[in-house]
Amino acid sequence: MEKYRVHEVAKDFGLPTKTITEILTKYVAAPKNHMQVLTDHELSVIFDYLTQHNQVSGIQVIFADTAKKEEAPAPAPKAAPAPAASAQQQAKPAQQAAAPAAPAKQAAPQAQQPTTRVPQKKIVDTRKGGDVNLAKYDERLEDLGGERGQRMQQRGGKEKFRNNNQRKGNMTFSNKRRQDEAEKMRKLQLEIAKKAPVKVSIPDEISVGELASRMKKTGAEVVKCLMKNGVMASLSQIIDFDTAAIIAEELGCKVEHEVTVTIEEKLIDDHEDKPEDLVPRAPVVVVMGHVDHGKTSLLDYIRHANVVSGEAGGITQHIGAYTVEINGSPITFLDTPGHEAFTSMRARGAMVTDIAILVVAADDGIMPQTVESINHAKAANIPVVVAINKMDTVGANPERIKQQLTEYDLVSEEWGGDTIICPISAKTGMGIDNLLENLVILAEVQELKANPNRAARGAVIEARLDKGRGPIMTVLVQNGTLKLGDIIIAGTAVGRVRTMINDKGQRVTEAGPSTPVEISGMSEVPSAGDTFNAVADERMARELAEERRVQMANNAMGGTKKVSLEDLFSQIQAGEMKTLNIIVKADVQGSAEAVKTSLEKISNDEVRVKVIHSAVGAINESDVMLAATSGAIIVGFNVRPDNAARDSAARSKVDMRMYRVIYDCINEIEAAMKGMLAPQFKEVIIGHAEVRETYKVSKVGTVCGCYCTDGKIQRGCDVRVLRDNIVIHEGSLASLRRFKDDVKEVASGYECGMQVEKFNDIKPGDIIECFVMEQIDR
Repeated sequence: MEKYRVHEVAKDFGLPTKTITEILTKYVAAPKNHMQVLTDHELSVIFDYLTQHNQVSGIQVIFADTAKKEEAPAPAPKAAPAPAASAQQQAKPAQQAAAPAAPAKQAAPQAQQPTTRVPQKKIVDTRKGGDVNLAKYDERLEDLGGERGQRMQQRGGKEKFRNNNQRKGNMTFSNKRRQDEAEKMRKLQLEIAKKAPVKVSIPDEISVGELASRMKKTGAEVVKCLMKNGVMASLSQIIDFDTAAIIAEELGCKVEHEVTVTIEEKLIDDHEDKPEDLVPRAPVVVVMGHVDHGKTSLLDYIRHANVVSGEAGGITQHIGAYTVEINGSPITFLDTPGHEAFTSMRARGAMVTDIAILVVAADDGIMPQTVESINHAKAANIPVVVAINKMDTVGANPERIKQQLTEYDLVSEEWGGDTIICPISAKTGMGIDNLLENLVILAEVQELKANPNRAARGAVIEARLDKGRGPIMTVLVQNGTLKLGDIIIAGTAVGRVRTMINDKGQRVTEAGPSTPVEISGMSEVPSAGDTFNAVADERMARELAEERRVQMANNAMGGTKKVSLEDLFSQIQAGEMKTLNIIVKADVQGSAEAVKTSLEKISNDEVRVKVIHSAVGAINESDVMLAATSGAIIVGFNVRPDNAARDSAARSKVDMRMYRVIYDCINEIEAAMKGMLAPQFKEVIIGHAEVRETYKVSKVGTVCGCYCTDGKIQRGCDVRVLRDNIVIHEGSLASLRRFKDDVKEVASGYECGMQVEKFNDIKPGDIIECFVMEQIDR
């Protein structure tokens, strides 16, 4: 806004400065001098005062004044603000006061006074006729405004020029001052950085090169400091947080532990359940004990089934999970194999269970596997109920067993302890009801609870590869509810639950806590013992599975071997050992894991056994190629090689050994390591036959119509029945016929009729493998 001073207002109105000063002194405040800039309020007061004390008699006065000026050649008077239009009346206020009703002709002398502003308050006489020349009125206003605008613009231009010069000088000074302050601040920061230690954030694992970069040190300095502490590591090797923290502190850095949110933490919900969300769940009971002490027989009696007769050597080969009702209360039972080779399976069973039943034979007493079972139960911190089985046998002495149990801190309640001991007989059923009642009471005391209203989490009990259904796994839901269609991740396997079958063979749509189910739909066969989780994002689940797969590959190949202060010496010592590489293939994941664990225990001072590969399924050509390149032998447990693998092994001279009972595998490998392996017989495969059709013959059994695919079939030879290259039976050939005649042998490319001794569960598509045992020199 333009500045308007006291003397300028007086000049525009044609009044002395003293008049304007008196007006301000009376109604506002006395101005300091004639140069004071007036505010809007002060100007309004002046204009109102002049307007009220200088009224115009009519609009004709203004136009009369305008017409007279047009006729005169003299220049127009100076422009003034519009509110001062009635200043002409101030020259003769007495005349207007004495004769307010003077005729219009008397207005001519008044028009000679300079009219400089259009009044804000006008009195127009509309009683007289006549046209008003509005064009002249508008032109008068434009002239008045234009003159004052030119004067203000000239004065403002000079001030603007002065202000630009002043601002330019101030800007130069300001920039120089700002640069000086920035330079001082930079020097101060450098001094503080030199004095303060470098803060370095270190994750759980970090490479040596990355650590050096974060500490602003050279790689050579960090490697040198590692060597001083006894760690030999290159820039690309990974060290743990403890080692990195020691190095960083020695180099004068302040260490902070970096917490990174992984994909697993984002994907898997592991929050604690609120107490109000928990509901009671069924207890999970594991049956443990020594070989042939009656674990499976006890479980069979409870669930009224019989699976012992179908197992090789009387040993439970796979973990089974079953749910039974005891007096209206559900209880889930896990049956773990009893042989010590299945230690890892039994340990895994103890980790997911709430109560352990320790089966001890009344005639044998405490055995090595019994002690292992006790230790696993103690490590899992679960209560133990002792079942003294075979009480119906001669020589049963339960008191002796109670005495032996005290050596392992298992004191009977009868002797003042807290261990429940129940004498039973799995054969006759004696004492089993009492055992079950004790289980129910013990479960009630534990107050087992879970939250069914959340994503499912549990453990993989068993896993296998089915030819028709793909990867199959038996899981035990520990918390939450598993539903049909859920996305699940178990280890490196990801998939959707396509089918869910309970322990009774029924299809179900959901499974709550403590419920075992068999599910399909996984991308691959997971490892037994893996934890499974139901998740919401399939893409993120596959990313997590890929991360786990890469980590497993790195650990297997030793590409990014972790180095820490504690294991340095042991790694150097391990480099001096000779290694026996073994590839393990089994029919189910639990058996493969158990065989792997057993073989690695055989290592001695001279030879270290290393299982370089362990998987489920038949032996294939890729297994043979891996064995040939790594100098390994192949151990098959309840599986056979396919034709391509058998031919490749013969060309590459790869040793393949097949077993059905794990005792034979362990004993043979031990003898070979000690240099005392001297087999008297070897197995020679003479031919294979494919089952095309089966016939039921009364009083005889199942007769197979077969086609000899290779080799020859000899009467009286030993046979194996293979289904999807999995051994389902091993026995002898009962009869061999061509048409209706008994024959001694059938060559390749011919059809024949065959009957396997004491085995009738043969289906079209099965392969009968024929072999003989040949004696060889020691």
